[in-house]
Amino acid sequence: MPLLGKAAVAMWWNIRAEMRSEFGDWHSHEHFPERLGIPGFRRGSRWSSTLDATGFFVLYELDDYATLTSAAYLARLNDPTPWSRKMMPHHLDMVRSQCRVVAGFGGGVAGAIATIRLSPRAGTEEPFGTTLVETLEKCSGQAGLTGAHLLRTDTPKTAAPTTEQQIRRGDAAADWIILVSGYEPEAVAEALAASLSPAALHAMGARESLTVGRYQLSLAMTAQDVGASA
Repeated sequence: MPLLGKAAVAMWWNIRAEMRSEFGDWHSHEHFPERLGIPGFRRGSRWSSTLDATGFFVLYELDDYATLTSAAYLARLNDPTPWSRKMMPHHLDMVRSQCRVVAGFGGGVAGAIATIRLSPRAGTEEPFGTTLVETLEKCSGQAGLTGAHLLRTDTPKTAAPTTEQQIRRGDAAADWIILVSGYEPEAVAEALAASLSPAALHAMGARESLTVGRYQLSLAMTAQDVGASA
Protein backbone atom coordinates (compact mmCIF):
# COMPACT_ATOMS: atom_id res chain seq x y z
CA MET A 1 0.00 0.00 0.00
CA PRO A 2 1.23 3.53 -0.70
CA LEU A 3 -0.23 4.44 2.68
CA LEU A 4 0.61 2.08 5.53
CA GLY A 5 -2.70 0.27 5.71
CA LYS A 6 -6.28 0.23 4.48
CA ALA A 7 -7.81 2.77 6.86
CA ALA A 8 -6.95 6.15 8.35
CA VAL A 9 -7.99 8.87 10.75
CA ALA A 10 -7.69 12.31 9.13
CA MET A 11 -8.05 15.40 11.33
CA TRP A 12 -7.93 19.16 10.99
CA TRP A 13 -8.06 21.72 13.79
CA ASN A 14 -6.76 25.06 15.03
CA ILE A 15 -4.70 25.75 18.15
CA ARG A 16 -4.57 29.16 19.76
CA ALA A 17 -1.17 30.84 19.40
CA GLU A 18 -0.54 30.90 23.16
CA MET A 19 -1.02 27.09 23.35
CA ARG A 20 1.03 26.17 20.29
CA SER A 21 4.31 25.43 22.11
CA GLU A 22 2.73 23.21 24.76
CA PHE A 23 0.63 21.53 22.10
CA GLY A 24 3.78 20.54 20.19
CA ASP A 25 5.33 19.07 23.34
CA TRP A 26 2.21 17.13 24.30
CA HIS A 27 1.44 15.86 20.81
CA SER A 28 5.03 14.80 20.08
CA HIS A 29 6.07 13.32 23.42
CA GLU A 30 2.85 11.88 24.80
CA HIS A 31 0.01 11.72 22.28
CA PHE A 32 1.81 10.30 19.25
CA PRO A 33 3.56 7.56 21.27
CA GLU A 34 0.27 6.72 22.99
CA ARG A 35 -1.64 6.36 19.71
CA LEU A 36 1.15 4.48 17.94
CA GLY A 37 1.31 2.03 20.81
CA ILE A 38 -2.22 0.87 19.92
CA PRO A 39 -2.21 -2.34 17.81
CA GLY A 40 -3.06 -1.51 14.20
CA PHE A 41 -1.68 2.04 14.23
CA ARG A 42 1.14 2.12 11.69
CA ARG A 43 2.20 5.75 11.24
CA GLY A 44 1.21 9.20 12.42
CA SER A 45 2.13 12.51 10.79
CA ARG A 46 1.50 16.07 11.93
CA TRP A 47 1.50 18.98 9.51
CA SER A 48 1.44 22.74 10.15
CA SER A 49 -0.63 24.99 7.89
CA THR A 50 1.25 27.23 5.49
CA LEU A 51 -1.89 29.33 4.95
CA ASP A 52 -2.45 30.43 8.54
CA ALA A 53 -0.68 30.43 11.90
CA THR A 54 -2.99 28.13 13.86
CA GLY A 55 -4.02 25.26 11.60
CA PHE A 56 -2.89 21.63 11.75
CA PHE A 57 -3.55 18.46 9.80
CA VAL A 58 -2.89 15.06 11.40
CA LEU A 59 -3.06 11.68 9.67
CA TYR A 60 -2.97 8.28 11.33
CA GLU A 61 -2.48 5.33 8.98
CA LEU A 62 -4.07 2.09 10.21
CA ASP A 63 -3.76 -1.58 9.31
CA ASP A 64 -7.44 -1.98 8.56
CA TYR A 65 -10.89 -0.58 9.22
CA ALA A 66 -11.44 -2.83 12.24
CA THR A 67 -8.75 -0.89 14.13
CA LEU A 68 -11.22 2.01 14.42
CA THR A 69 -13.48 -0.04 16.69
CA SER A 70 -10.83 -2.07 18.49
CA ALA A 71 -11.03 -2.35 22.27
CA ALA A 72 -7.54 -0.89 22.65
CA TYR A 73 -8.36 2.24 20.63
CA LEU A 74 -11.71 2.84 22.30
CA ALA A 75 -10.08 2.43 25.70
CA ARG A 76 -7.69 5.28 24.94
CA LEU A 77 -10.44 7.50 23.53
CA ASN A 78 -12.47 7.00 26.70
CA ASP A 79 -9.65 7.39 29.21
CA PRO A 80 -7.57 10.42 28.16
CA THR A 81 -4.53 11.30 30.25
CA PRO A 82 -4.54 14.42 32.46
CA TRP A 83 -2.39 16.22 29.87
CA SER A 84 -4.79 15.21 27.09
CA ARG A 85 -7.74 16.47 29.15
CA LYS A 86 -5.95 19.80 29.45
CA MET A 87 -5.16 20.08 25.74
CA MET A 88 -8.36 18.73 24.14
CA PRO A 89 -10.48 21.86 24.81
CA HIS A 90 -7.94 23.86 22.77
CA HIS A 91 -8.60 21.79 19.63
CA LEU A 92 -10.80 24.33 17.85
CA ASP A 93 -13.01 23.77 14.78
CA MET A 94 -12.20 20.05 14.91
CA VAL A 95 -12.87 17.95 11.80
CA ARG A 96 -12.21 14.26 12.45
CA SER A 97 -12.82 11.65 9.77
CA GLN A 98 -12.48 7.90 10.19
CA CYS A 99 -11.75 6.67 6.69
CA ARG A 100 -11.27 3.81 4.32
CA VAL A 101 -8.39 4.16 1.85
CA VAL A 102 -10.00 4.04 -1.61
CA ALA A 103 -6.86 4.47 -3.72
CA GLY A 104 -3.27 5.54 -3.31
CA PHE A 105 -0.31 6.13 -5.59
CA GLY A 106 3.27 6.83 -4.64
CA GLY A 107 4.61 6.58 -1.12
CA GLY A 108 6.90 7.85 1.57
CA VAL A 109 6.60 10.97 3.70
CA ALA A 110 7.48 14.20 1.92
CA GLY A 111 7.80 17.73 3.26
CA ALA A 112 4.64 19.25 1.77
CA ILE A 113 1.06 18.07 1.56
CA ALA A 114 -2.26 19.45 0.37
CA THR A 115 -5.65 18.25 1.52
CA ILE A 116 -8.93 18.73 -0.31
CA ARG A 117 -12.21 17.99 1.49
CA LEU A 118 -15.07 17.58 -0.96
CA SER A 119 -18.23 15.69 -1.89
CA PRO A 120 -19.60 14.46 -5.23
CA ARG A 121 -22.88 15.74 -6.57
CA ALA A 122 -25.79 13.38 -6.06
CA GLY A 123 -25.87 10.68 -8.70
CA THR A 124 -22.27 11.22 -9.83
CA GLU A 125 -20.47 9.19 -7.17
CA GLU A 126 -19.32 6.31 -9.38
CA PRO A 127 -18.10 8.25 -12.46
CA PHE A 128 -16.66 10.96 -10.22
CA GLY A 129 -14.70 8.39 -8.23
CA THR A 130 -13.38 6.68 -11.35
CA THR A 131 -12.21 9.92 -12.96
CA LEU A 132 -10.73 11.19 -9.72
CA VAL A 133 -8.69 8.03 -9.14
CA GLU A 134 -7.35 8.22 -12.72
CA THR A 135 -6.40 11.86 -12.15
CA LEU A 136 -4.62 11.09 -8.88
CA GLU A 137 -2.62 8.30 -10.50
CA LYS A 138 -1.37 10.74 -13.14
CA CYS A 139 -0.60 13.39 -10.52
CA SER A 140 1.50 11.07 -8.37
CA GLY A 141 4.14 10.67 -11.05
CA GLN A 142 4.65 14.34 -11.76
CA ALA A 143 7.98 16.00 -11.01
CA GLY A 144 8.09 17.34 -7.46
CA LEU A 145 5.26 15.10 -6.21
CA THR A 146 5.54 11.86 -4.24
CA GLY A 147 1.99 10.64 -3.76
CA ALA A 148 -1.72 11.16 -4.33
CA HIS A 149 -4.39 9.38 -2.32
CA LEU A 150 -8.17 9.21 -1.96
CA LEU A 151 -9.92 8.55 1.36
CA ARG A 152 -13.63 8.28 2.08
CA THR A 153 -15.16 8.80 5.49
CA ASP A 154 -16.99 5.77 6.88
CA THR A 155 -17.75 6.58 10.50
CA PRO A 156 -18.15 3.44 12.64
CA LYS A 157 -21.45 3.04 14.40
CA THR A 158 -20.61 3.57 18.06
CA ALA A 159 -22.97 3.67 21.01
CA ALA A 160 -22.06 7.16 22.19
CA PRO A 161 -19.50 9.93 21.70
CA THR A 162 -16.17 9.09 23.29
CA THR A 163 -14.82 10.97 26.30
CA GLU A 164 -12.36 12.83 24.08
CA GLN A 165 -15.18 13.95 21.77
CA GLN A 166 -17.23 15.12 24.73
CA ILE A 167 -14.29 17.20 25.99
CA ARG A 168 -14.03 18.79 22.52
CA ARG A 169 -17.83 19.24 22.48
CA GLY A 170 -18.24 17.22 19.31
CA ASP A 171 -16.39 16.93 16.02
CA ALA A 172 -17.35 17.60 12.42
CA ALA A 173 -16.42 15.11 9.69
CA ALA A 174 -15.28 15.36 6.09
CA ASP A 175 -16.71 13.24 3.26
CA TRP A 176 -14.20 12.49 0.48
CA ILE A 177 -10.58 13.49 1.08
CA ILE A 178 -7.76 14.02 -1.43
CA LEU A 179 -4.14 14.04 -0.25
CA VAL A 180 -1.33 15.22 -2.53
CA SER A 181 2.26 15.21 -1.21
CA GLY A 182 5.55 16.34 -2.64
CA TYR A 183 9.15 17.29 -2.01
CA GLU A 184 8.60 20.58 -3.88
CA PRO A 185 5.83 22.76 -2.40
CA GLU A 186 5.55 24.55 -5.74
CA ALA A 187 4.66 21.27 -7.45
CA VAL A 188 1.88 20.66 -4.93
CA ALA A 189 0.59 24.18 -5.59
CA GLU A 190 0.68 23.56 -9.34
CA ALA A 191 -1.43 20.40 -8.96
CA LEU A 192 -3.99 22.39 -6.97
CA ALA A 193 -4.10 24.99 -9.72
CA ALA A 194 -4.38 22.53 -12.61
CA SER A 195 -5.71 18.95 -12.55
CA LEU A 196 -7.06 19.30 -8.98
CA SER A 197 -8.31 22.89 -9.20
CA PRO A 198 -11.86 23.65 -8.05
CA ALA A 199 -12.91 24.07 -11.68
CA ALA A 200 -11.42 20.71 -12.65
CA LEU A 201 -13.01 18.94 -9.68
CA HIS A 202 -16.39 20.55 -10.37
CA ALA A 203 -16.16 19.36 -13.98
CA MET A 204 -15.59 15.81 -12.69
CA GLY A 205 -18.73 16.00 -10.55
CA ALA A 206 -17.71 17.59 -7.25
CA ARG A 207 -20.06 19.91 -5.42
CA GLU A 208 -19.25 23.61 -5.42
CA SER A 209 -18.25 23.68 -1.77
CA LEU A 210 -14.79 22.26 -1.07
CA THR A 211 -12.01 23.02 1.42
CA VAL A 212 -8.34 23.17 0.45
CA GLY A 213 -5.44 23.20 2.90
CA ARG A 214 -1.68 23.32 2.44
CA TYR A 215 0.77 22.11 5.08
CA GLN A 216 4.41 21.43 5.87
CA LEU A 217 5.62 18.41 7.82
CA SER A 218 6.22 18.87 11.55
CA LEU A 219 6.67 15.23 12.65
CA ALA A 220 6.17 11.71 11.34
CA MET A 221 6.41 8.67 13.61
CA THR A 222 5.82 4.94 13.10
CA ALA A 223 4.87 2.20 15.51
CA GLN A 224 8.47 0.97 15.38
CA ASP A 225 9.64 4.39 16.55
CA VAL A 226 7.85 3.90 19.85
CA GLY A 227 8.69 0.22 20.18
CA ALA A 228 5.22 -1.04 19.31
CA SER A 229 4.48 -4.01 17.10
CA ALA A 230 3.17 -3.10 13.64
